[in-house]
Amino acid sequence: MNPRHENFYGLGIAPKLLDKIESLGYSIPTPIQHKAIPFAIEGKDIVGIAQTGTGKTLAYGVPMVQRLTQKKGKGLVLAPTRELAIQINAHLRPFTQALRMGTAVVIGGERMGRQIAAIKRGPRIIVATPGRLIDLMGQNIVRLNDVHVLVLDEADRMLDMGFAPQIDKIIRLVPKKRQTMLFSATMPTAIMKMASAHMQLPVRTEIAPSGAAAEGVSHEVFVVEKKLKGSLLEKLLQQYRGPVLVFSRTKRGAERVRRSLKKAGFAAAEIHSDRTLPQRREALNGFKSGKYRILVATDIAARGIDVQGIELVVNYDLPDEPGSYVHRIGRTGRAGMEGYAISFATPDQGSDVRNIEKLIKISISLSEHPEIPAGRFLTGELTSFQKRLSRHKRSTSRRPVRRKR
Repeated sequence: MNPRHENFYGLGIAPKLLDKIESLGYSIPTPIQHKAIPFAIEGKDIVGIAQTGTGKTLAYGVPMVQRLTQKKGKGLVLAPTRELAIQINAHLRPFTQALRMGTAVVIGGERMGRQIAAIKRGPRIIVATPGRLIDLMGQNIVRLNDVHVLVLDEADRMLDMGFAPQIDKIIRLVPKKRQTMLFSATMPTAIMKMASAHMQLPVRTEIAPSGAAAEGVSHEVFVVEKKLKGSLLEKLLQQYRGPVLVFSRTKRGAERVRRSLKKAGFAAAEIHSDRTLPQRREALNGFKSGKYRILVATDIAARGIDVQGIELVVNYDLPDEPGSYVHRIGRTGRAGMEGYAISFATPDQGSDVRNIEKLIKISISLSEHPEIPAGRFLTGELTSFQKRLSRHKRSTSRRPVRRKR
């Protein structure tokens, strides 16, 4: 085996940063770190594709900190959500503190005065969501004329959330002579166009095919009538004993699911865009600490939740886009651990399941619970699903995966 796979030495990382990496307990670089770090330290533009939870922040963060020690100016990291921005800053802080670099987090949902004060202290790295950054740019609080390293983290999600105009405006105000790194779990056509328009001969470091699901995750789908979803969820939560992340398509749906679970005696919290930042922090911290075993979320939480040991992800509602399925289930089965992804599909959503299967290139197991009536997909094109479900019904040994803790 190439020894460069075995540790962080030989990747071009400065000794002081290597010491910090070691003190944090990192010993073996992940594939995206191993491939991206040497190119990033050289100052090359990078398009990095890797599954969620594979260490992308360190892959761009350490090279950015190291390069900023060699020149004046600052680094800028753009992220789609407040939670992800806060998480990125937390991961960068040990390295920036080791080299006495200040950072600032610029996000919506927080008082602007505190962020303005942080900017006035002259941080070397700004981690921001596009909307709030543009607000501060409009007040001449933030200037981007000295940005030497630009990172677009989860760029596809930013485009999904409608941030394309803001990103274009920000990039136009950043010096053309810069290093640009774009990292994501998927690489749709819009991202490829962005890379070709704003990057100089980028190196593409692809660890998994775009849309690949995380390894070590078992996938199941239950065909169930909408009115029975709540009952099915409660039954499954009695089988799985670890932390569970439940995804709802809407904010109101997340609120209803959380209330229903609380009524049934489960410790659950909710996180979505209608919750204030302090409420979202309390829910996330409570989930991490074990105060809440279940976190009910909209897709705003598909990225930016850095919680180890999530046993099960439940798609209470299927996502609007197949790509969101990858990001949702990326919260389980992390760092080599086993994970479980269970989706609820109504009878008219067979084609949606089929599209997810095509994207992740995995045949999702059809399951049914012995106490909940199973449905059937209605669309005629899904004969393979119907045949699998029929075989499943005839099998007396088939049961949902059960994990007892």
